[in-house]
Amino acid sequence: MMETYSILVIDILCVVVSYALALFIRFNIIHYENYPKQFHLMVGAYIVILCLLYNMFLDANRNFFTRGYYQEFYYTVRYTLILVVGLVVVLYLLQQSYEFSRSVYGIFAVLNILITYAIHMAFKKGIWKYYRKSINAEKMLVITKDILMEEVLGNLIKGKEWYYDITAAVVYDADRKGSVVRGVPVVASKDDLYETVIQMMVDEVFICLPGEPLIEIRDMVQQFEEMGLTCHYNVDLFSHSNPNTYVQQMAGYSVISFALKTMDSRRLLIKRLIDILGAVVGLAGTAVITPFVAAAIKIDSPGPIFFSQTRIGRNGRRFKIWKFRSMYTDAEERKKELEAQNEIKGLMFKMEGDPRITRVGKFIRRTSIDETPQFLNILVGDMSLVGTRPPTEDEFEQYNGYYRRRLSITPGLTGLWQVSGRSDIQDFEEIVRLDLEYIDNWSLGLDVKILIMTVFAVLGRKGSK
Repeated sequence: MMETYSILVIDILCVVVSYALALFIRFNIIHYENYPKQFHLMVGAYIVILCLLYNMFLDANRNFFTRGYYQEFYYTVRYTLILVVGLVVVLYLLQQSYEFSRSVYGIFAVLNILITYAIHMAFKKGIWKYYRKSINAEKMLVITKDILMEEVLGNLIKGKEWYYDITAAVVYDADRKGSVVRGVPVVASKDDLYETVIQMMVDEVFICLPGEPLIEIRDMVQQFEEMGLTCHYNVDLFSHSNPNTYVQQMAGYSVISFALKTMDSRRLLIKRLIDILGAVVGLAGTAVITPFVAAAIKIDSPGPIFFSQTRIGRNGRRFKIWKFRSMYTDAEERKKELEAQNEIKGLMFKMEGDPRITRVGKFIRRTSIDETPQFLNILVGDMSLVGTRPPTEDEFEQYNGYYRRRLSITPGLTGLWQVSGRSDIQDFEEIVRLDLEYIDNWSLGLDVKILIMTVFAVLGRKGSK
């Protein structure tokens, strides 16, 4: 968290300096003239807000210390271009773009790329070179077995964590005191471990001792706790294959939890707030079109205006999904007769020229109007604006463990597979792959991207049948 906020402060300072220099160069060097300082001060505030939103939504500095020279330059250029494009859009929407000098955009972009990149690289080098070796860095002792020492130290050093400094190591099952492994001195073995640690400058202990009795590990942790040291015990079960392992309290027990994918609660809260806002706007639009859609449905075929069906939501929760009715009322009964004509390989049902769809139904499906009542599902929390497709009950009954992971998040009105072809995709396995790709790569930025792609897909009726 400290890392994220430190870089955010740096980025804000960089955009302020870059913008101020851009104004100075444009109005004092390229062509001297007076300019409305109050207006340009307000534009500077827009840039700072855009910088904050970029860091909040895209979490762009999450892997800051692991990025190399070229990666850092790419992220800096992308970040700056997004700021400039965002500023253009903001000024256009506020009808202030005509007051702003076009050349300032370009000067600001070049300066911000150069200044931000230079400061980022200097900050990284400063942290690695000075902070990690300073008295303020967390001093870490590594305890492991002889056969694992090279690997463990290599992984800890390669991890490029900024806040700790590995100052010493203990080979637990052999006497290698006095040797050096990966630049780290071995200071003790099992026999003189505690006596040595008492005299050391150490803040944290990393323990990796697979196969050792748990009672021995527990005694070790207790002794270090008595010394006031923080202990990190590596659980070798799934340790490399599953990075989303964490310790928490549960009913008084300290438990080590495993998850294939973890999602930050702060960003999930932002996602939910966006869902609520989008649902309110969507329901307002739905209320406007409902009288016209309802009349068309009633004239076209007898039956209710709305269609509801039980769908499977997050982790098996059942809920009623709502749509404008686009099929005849006996559609579910006739589905069995048409299963032989299913055009999707797998657990979903789709067919070209489905006879169950009414004339009005064809139109509201092509335009995705039939799905607008689902904004109610989004408002109450059964669905999200962006997510995976919620399966029907009969589809869910045929799921295996691999398919079920699609349900590990809240289902969405739209998703990655919908903007990748919608009905053009003819294989359920491809839909599953795209849904899992979304889950594994989820971010607020990806949600925004999918929402924008959805608008274009609906307007272009891409893959909609």
